[in-house]
Amino acid sequence: MRRIYADYNATTPLDPQVLDAMLPYLREHFGNASSVHVFGREARAAIDDARVRLTKLIGAQESEMVFTGGGTEADNAAVFGVVRALRKKGRHIVISSIEHHAVLHVGQYLEKTGECDVTYLRVNRDCLVDPEDLRKAIRDDTVLVSIMSANNETGTIQPVKELAAVCRERGVTFHTDAVQSFGKQPVNVNDWGVDLLSIAAHKFYGPKGVGGLYIRRGTKVDPLLFGGSHENDRRAGTENVAAIVGFAKAAELVTAKMKEEQRRLFELTERLGEEIMRRIGATHRNGHATQRLGNTINFSFEGCEEEGLLLGLDLEGVAVSSGSACAVGSLEPSHVLKAMGVSHELARSAVRFSFGKGNTTEDVAYILEALSKVVERLRAFAVKA
Repeated sequence: MRRIYADYNATTPLDPQVLDAMLPYLREHFGNASSVHVFGREARAAIDDARVRLTKLIGAQESEMVFTGGGTEADNAAVFGVVRALRKKGRHIVISSIEHHAVLHVGQYLEKTGECDVTYLRVNRDCLVDPEDLRKAIRDDTVLVSIMSANNETGTIQPVKELAAVCRERGVTFHTDAVQSFGKQPVNVNDWGVDLLSIAAHKFYGPKGVGGLYIRRGTKVDPLLFGGSHENDRRAGTENVAAIVGFAKAAELVTAKMKEEQRRLFELTERLGEEIMRRIGATHRNGHATQRLGNTINFSFEGCEEEGLLLGLDLEGVAVSSGSACAVGSLEPSHVLKAMGVSHELARSAVRFSFGKGNTTEDVAYILEALSKVVERLRAFAVKA
């Protein structure tokens, strides 16, 4: 039986070239980048070089990038950091209802503790935020807006430039979670006009456990971690030199072939989508049909439940994710699909297919056969039950 990985939005395999770049900093160049001796200076030089290379890719200045322990930390640091740095200015933030839990749960926590009020922006059936809705939501005491650049479940790409422009008009700090976007669409902080931007290496064939938070010069952000003067006093903790080196290498590799690779993946996911709609009845597509990441497509299958779909496909050798970020066994549907107005039943029957550089046209054919069998089996069982 074949084994097909179609869950690249969850994580990606480490590129061999990235591993090669990291190995010297796991072996001979093992120094602490804060040490003044030659071992420390070697580590510091590697971090400085990685920072320059990475910031160049997003149009930022070297001093504007803070290395973190991943995308979740970057998102947390952005939201907590701005709210606490600007608490004398205001106590209101705006986030979209489809954010990753690394942003959404922070907003809910801040509400619970009374640190600020939160407005959750709605989206339409295509999973898009309307800039006019944002304009109406901003108040005189709004200090932060956080809206992701592309949704991790549906792949829908948000109008970041327009959203950032609305914030700039009102003098409000704007953060975007670009964890799913980087490496799949052009990301330039100046073109987008964002103040903060989060990325994570493991989403584009880099190592897990390392990410970055771009902070535009002049943006006020309190640190999330304390205990040292690392990252120019913005993120305490000994830097993971090998991971940071791998982060920069992976970013360079993925952006070098991004345009052609995303075109290839868009064709693969479109072929999969067209055949699903043709072969399997009572099926619904979730998210924008064209304004999406080339590698991501999401469908709901009437008469099925996500646990059965995921386990059934896994038994057929196909690894995918549910439309829900909840654990298997949860009765709660995806908060993203719910925000889009998808019914409870359809939200609980959603599957996300996210492709990467290892996927081929042969994979699409195999997935279609496996999916057809699984859906047919689940629907037959549902009728008997």
